[in-house]
Amino acid sequence: METELIRFFDALPGDMVRTLPLMLATGVGVILVVWDAFRKDIRELAWISGAVLAIGIILEILQLDAEAGTAFYGMVRTGGYASFVNIVILSGGLLTVALSPAYWKRTGQEYGEVYTLILLATAGMIVLGTANNMVAVFVGLETMSVALYVMAGLFRGDEGSAESAFKYFLLGAFATGFFLYGIAFLYGATGTMYIPEMAAGLEASGRVMFFRTGVALLLIGFFFKVGAVPFHMWTPDVYQGAPTTMVGYMSTASKAAAFGALILILRDLMPAEGWAPLLASVALATMVLGNLLAVLQGNVKRMLAYSSIAHGGYILVGLTAGGAAAWSGALYYLLVYTLMNIGAFGVIAFLEWDGKAGREQTLDSLAGVGIRKPLLGVTMGCFMFSLAGFPPLGGFLGKYAVFAPAVDAGYTWLVVVGVLASVVSAFYYLRVLYVFFMRSPEDTPKAAPAMDAAFPTPFVLRIVLVACAAALLVLGIAPGLLDVTLGFF
Repeated sequence: METELIRFFDALPGDMVRTLPLMLATGVGVILVVWDAFRKDIRELAWISGAVLAIGIILEILQLDAEAGTAFYGMVRTGGYASFVNIVILSGGLLTVALSPAYWKRTGQEYGEVYTLILLATAGMIVLGTANNMVAVFVGLETMSVALYVMAGLFRGDEGSAESAFKYFLLGAFATGFFLYGIAFLYGATGTMYIPEMAAGLEASGRVMFFRTGVALLLIGFFFKVGAVPFHMWTPDVYQGAPTTMVGYMSTASKAAAFGALILILRDLMPAEGWAPLLASVALATMVLGNLLAVLQGNVKRMLAYSSIAHGGYILVGLTAGGAAAWSGALYYLLVYTLMNIGAFGVIAFLEWDGKAGREQTLDSLAGVGIRKPLLGVTMGCFMFSLAGFPPLGGFLGKYAVFAPAVDAGYTWLVVVGVLASVVSAFYYLRVLYVFFMRSPEDTPKAAPAMDAAFPTPFVLRIVLVACAAALLVLGIAPGLLDVTLGFF
């Protein structure tokens, strides 16, 4: 035991260097709690947290070509695949931090803990998305979840925000129970918590029923976190009531972390032929229900919530197929989805005028925004077309990347449903653009106030929206990144 401790402490400096983005997010997040108590300067907190996330992205880019390894006694993975997942998570955090100061100032509710929560949630997501051990999966999941529960209720005094946080907490705690029981069953069946060693442990023990029970319970926890049907019920209510910039972060970075962990578990733990029918069924229900219910929504945030559910279904189509090409496509899709969804929520965040985080205002009330605010209109068009899967934007190539391996694996019927679901989604995405550009405020009974006064477009918002739109265009016409992600498998 003493020898093991010596080995652990000898390796600790190197492990901390390899996981420096995680160390920075955790350490600075804790420091900012104290910083905010004494200085009360929101801008400083935003700059510091943004710098930490930007440094983390740079460090992970440098590690993309590094040989895959582990740190902290094999608890988390480093380099290659892990670095790519971390880049997606950190990018979601950085874009959210950039949008937050102007948004919170506009709402009149500026809280320094916003940036602490983003950093700590990001740290949890990094642990979850790169976990090599079930204990790390659970620790990362709970660190992320607790921070997100608080984020959902940051509009203090607003009953909608409080309701969304309470629902998220209750249902999240319920799903965590399934997740924890699943880990316990897997340990009982395999005798190890290390994901790559579980297959050998199962073969040695022969406890197949224990193993299958554990996997089923584990999947329930993952399906809840990614908003897959039938565990999606929390998504529209939470998204509608939570602060809009936080919703963009919750819907992208947390999904990237959860899918990052699920891909590793599918690759190392679960034979595709045994679980593909279940994944296909969930993907089918998620795509169909998410898109059909999105059509019925009059509130943009609620519509984007059901859209988020549907996009989780598209990724599950790729995971159903299994194999290097499918997992690579899922990673690529997560990056594209992060850019287009944070961009869309960024536009909506600065079009709120009801004083309730856009919870009660309808899409029709934003008639003519695209004409009066061309930058918001044009970038929103880019995000909507990409979400619908129109070329030459990244959303088209992302859907191709997850659908093509499914066709090769014999799931043509599932891809056909996915394509038809995407056609349905085009209706509600294009409806947003119709209202933005072709409807007049005079024709809308409950139109927004004077747009020039009510909808300022801060410089940072413009930079974020243009950057996201430009990145989607580049990713759509230059598919070289798919070769990078394919190299991780």
